[in-house]
Amino acid sequence: MNLYFVNLLVQFLLKTKQTMYKFIDNTELRKEKRLIWASTRSVLENIGFLRNKNGKKSKSRWNLFVRLLHIFIWLLKLSGHYHKGYGNAKTIEVTEITLEYPNLPQAFDGFKILHLSDLHIDSIPGFASLIIKKINKLSFDICFLTGDYRKDNSGSILNILKPFRILSKYIQAPYGTFAVLGNHDTFLMAQYENQSGLELLINESVEIIKDDDRILVTGTDDPFSYYTEQALLSLETKCYNFKIALVHTSELAKAASVNNYDLYLCGHTHGGQICLKKGVPLISHQFEGKQFNNGEWKIGNMKGYTSRGVGVSGIPVRFNCPAEIVLITLKRS
Repeated sequence: MNLYFVNLLVQFLLKTKQTMYKFIDNTELRKEKRLIWASTRSVLENIGFLRNKNGKKSKSRWNLFVRLLHIFIWLLKLSGHYHKGYGNAKTIEVTEITLEYPNLPQAFDGFKILHLSDLHIDSIPGFASLIIKKINKLSFDICFLTGDYRKDNSGSILNILKPFRILSKYIQAPYGTFAVLGNHDTFLMAQYENQSGLELLINESVEIIKDDDRILVTGTDDPFSYYTEQALLSLETKCYNFKIALVHTSELAKAASVNNYDLYLCGHTHGGQICLKKGVPLISHQFEGKQFNNGEWKIGNMKGYTSRGVGVSGIPVRFNCPAEIVLITLKRS
């Protein structure tokens, strides 16, 4: 008899979790769109040019940047600053902010979002365990990851699968764990979606359901290196009182604002990662304006947040720019 009630409880919990979010497109349409996307993205990943909203850009510019990084690493080691920067990179802060909205549905008042960006989980050995120690202390309703999960821009992803699976077990949230891809990621990661315990949002939207209220979450493919018109089209959503956009960079912020999104979460810049003492980044890898380098910003009625990132890119050091995990509380004003 006890076993019978246990089984009923398990089925109830599973059914409840399934109704906590719902994709806008049906399963067959999602599969069809994924096939088209994977075909396009695979071509973009393998040709000699990358693509953003302003057109094509040569990979040679990135290759030059990588060579300059190697010189910078050598200078850091020669000056004795490398060890300090490496220690800084392993120190992760938790940034807690509260965002108020008059149009936030009543059921979502106090709703907590865990925002993780730019994990680059293979840049530092054992980095997943450092992240787990931080998020274990946090309480949240939903988790959003905004891209860049590996160190390199190309090559195998097998080396990140194990640490990412371990990490994903600790970031499961009652209302789902959703992720978008960044410029360091590959279309092949979609093959391991089920094993990772998270849902990829690739130019698509999902309803988050709480009591009788709903909010919309839209995730796009990376616009920095793999921009397509489908990313813009995915933001043309209607009939929702409150909408959240997840994009790897701030490049689609104006488009999201025009389409009445309320919150825009992104990363990519690492806050500069290596900054001057006043937090001024030496390099940010974004061209929308310095207001998007890190932290809170606003376009029209839409609020945005650019994460400094959890991990490191290019070189495993940080100066005057701590890594961060962001915990956002939504409040109805």
